[in-house]
Amino acid sequence: MALTAKDLYLVFYNSSLCLGWLLLLVRSIPHLLSSPSLGEGLSSLYDSAEGVATILKIVQGAAILEIIHAAVGLVRSPVVITTLQVGSRIAALFAIVNSPLAQAQFGAGQMILSWTLVEVPRYAFYVAAIITGDATKKTPYPLFYLRYSLFAVLYPTGIVGELSVFFAAARDDAFLNFLGDSEGMKAIMYYYIMAFPVIYAPGALPMILNMAGNRKKAFKKRFARDPPPPRGLVWPIDAKRGDRSSTSTAKAVLAAAVGAVDPAKAEKILKERNWRFGYVKHFVGMVEEQMKGEEQALKVARAGLDKAYEIFEFVDEGGDAVSFKAAMAQSGGGWKKEEFHTGFVKGTGVPAKKVLEVPYKGKILTGQPLKDQVDLWVQAGTIEPSAGSAIKNCVDRPDYVDLSDRYFVLLGAGSAMGPFLILMALGANIIAVDLDRKGIWDRLLKIARESSGTITFPIPAEQSTYKDDAALAEDAGCNLFTDTPKIRNWLMNLYTKEEKHITVGSYAYLDGALHVQVSLAMDAICKDLSEARRADLAYLCTPTDLHVVPKEAHDAALAQYAIYRKKIYCAVLTFFGRGKYLKKNAPAPMPSADGKQSFYVVNGISVAQGPNYALAKRLQHWRAIVARHQGSIVSSNIAPATSTVSVVHNRMFAMAYEGMPYFKPYEIFEPKTSNAVMSGILFSDLNDKDGVAYPGSVGAKENPNELFKWGAFHGGTWRCAYAVDSIGEASVLVYFGKVAKPYLAVVGVVGVAVGAKVFGLF
Repeated sequence: MALTAKDLYLVFYNSSLCLGWLLLLVRSIPHLLSSPSLGEGLSSLYDSAEGVATILKIVQGAAILEIIHAAVGLVRSPVVITTLQVGSRIAALFAIVNSPLAQAQFGAGQMILSWTLVEVPRYAFYVAAIITGDATKKTPYPLFYLRYSLFAVLYPTGIVGELSVFFAAARDDAFLNFLGDSEGMKAIMYYYIMAFPVIYAPGALPMILNMAGNRKKAFKKRFARDPPPPRGLVWPIDAKRGDRSSTSTAKAVLAAAVGAVDPAKAEKILKERNWRFGYVKHFVGMVEEQMKGEEQALKVARAGLDKAYEIFEFVDEGGDAVSFKAAMAQSGGGWKKEEFHTGFVKGTGVPAKKVLEVPYKGKILTGQPLKDQVDLWVQAGTIEPSAGSAIKNCVDRPDYVDLSDRYFVLLGAGSAMGPFLILMALGANIIAVDLDRKGIWDRLLKIARESSGTITFPIPAEQSTYKDDAALAEDAGCNLFTDTPKIRNWLMNLYTKEEKHITVGSYAYLDGALHVQVSLAMDAICKDLSEARRADLAYLCTPTDLHVVPKEAHDAALAQYAIYRKKIYCAVLTFFGRGKYLKKNAPAPMPSADGKQSFYVVNGISVAQGPNYALAKRLQHWRAIVARHQGSIVSSNIAPATSTVSVVHNRMFAMAYEGMPYFKPYEIFEPKTSNAVMSGILFSDLNDKDGVAYPGSVGAKENPNELFKWGAFHGGTWRCAYAVDSIGEASVLVYFGKVAKPYLAVVGVVGVAVGAKVFGLF
């Protein structure tokens, strides 16, 4: 691959640092081997080994450039985390350079040796990754192994060495006199250097665990088997690249959508060279066009959906491909002649209580206590008043939660954010669609048996041929990618004799490009069921998207901004972030075409989630407004940030979630709470004929995209001072601060005592 100017610079930088650390290693090893003991060798490494001190100052000092690289976008590393990592090392370097006592103890040599053994393969790995263009599969395996394995030993030994340097410097008059020999100046130096052990205490273990997680993912990707031949719904082949790349397809879909109303903007989308990090402005431009009027909003949505069906492919078992549109148009389930049979289980549990129950912080809230908590959320700004009203509707109207005659198709029935458990507990009739994996169906069938509801599901043979639920679980299920036409056909003919009205919920979720595929597969089913059977549609919107919001939410965000911008912590991050951190959460309103309307928005799109995530959610938005315009009830509400396993297994996300509540009115919810409140809003949408979910209601009279303006249980995203994409690293720092409180308290007490002695108070 051809290297760009940026690549060449990074190759030069990383090669230089690699050689510098290698030279340091070459100078260190003879000294250690010639020493009477390893302890003596480590204790004298800094000031006795030839050139070690000078080389160490140069190579570790040059690492400051890594902060600049992250800040200007040369590398993808987060600036705050990089600053913390490099800054702690610079502090240790500063301590060892200016403290003879720190130099002459074994921890100094242990620190230097640990750094060196980590950095030589790390910088070599970066060089190989840039040259090969693939950090995971094409880098030489020895480099790959060392890069992702050495940390397990060398991070702990390096941290212990750094701590020993800090503690030694804190006892060294030569270091403490750096600013002057007065007691006040010595106290300042003492507090400075002792602050670093306080930071290390809460930060070291999460850093090591994060690297362990990165190692697991890297090795899994490195040794992943070649994917099987494509089958079912797949991305099309990129004519230029020769593979099934998502970038060109995603650009084509968005360009087609925008091009329906503004060809010039569409052209800019197609010409975007940095799609991975430049996609956000194009999604913003698309929404700007939609907000100009109802006709424009629907044109954009229809054109985007049409292009997706036209450009995505459906591959049969023999490898033959047609457009997804053509595949869904065929009868008989595509190329497969066989159809699904229907499994059915009726629960034997006691009749369900017609009460909405919301688990929250160890309690089960119902009735007035639930309404009181809803009021608290509304007052805090954690949810919108319309979401609160919807939940209260379920308390005041028990018929809203009487689900005994309601039928719900759950696409992704076992999803962590889906309403399966709530619906079963309320005695609903579930038509479950999920993967054909025994573990999934063992769980779903067991829950259904113990409920007062029913579950209907696809199986390959007559139910009478299965002896028990275990046998059913072995065969139950289907694949949304490969069985899309079959699933659609099965659902189209289900419960038609009984004239049952159905609600179709799209809850399946996958990572990356697969999320677009599963969203499109679900859309094909939603499209036909809403058009042919006038089915209701249900979606969970993400707060990390661009939404139209009430003016009150916009004003609340501005009010919070006025408060937080005065806080020292926020002011410092804003200054050094140079527009990347703590961005105001109140963009300029988007005008209608005639200028008579102004629509307030929140841009919650997170660059880190990537363009495929944004496109997958946008497909759902497009279908929601089109189906509602055609006469279907559409419940599409923003769900809060939720600590699901798929999110918090990433240590950085978990730490950010711990710190986010610092930025009021954020609150991170447990999955069981989110499931319950979002189910309550869904029940209200399906029953409240004056609500925005109903076609023709006044809630979205100015523009179809106002559908997403109401019923938002956003967890504080809309009313926070700062855009959600700009508080991630700041929240991680807040987390570290929270964990460090007890350590800071100890240091504070010691500091007061030292200060009192310095100033002669005792």
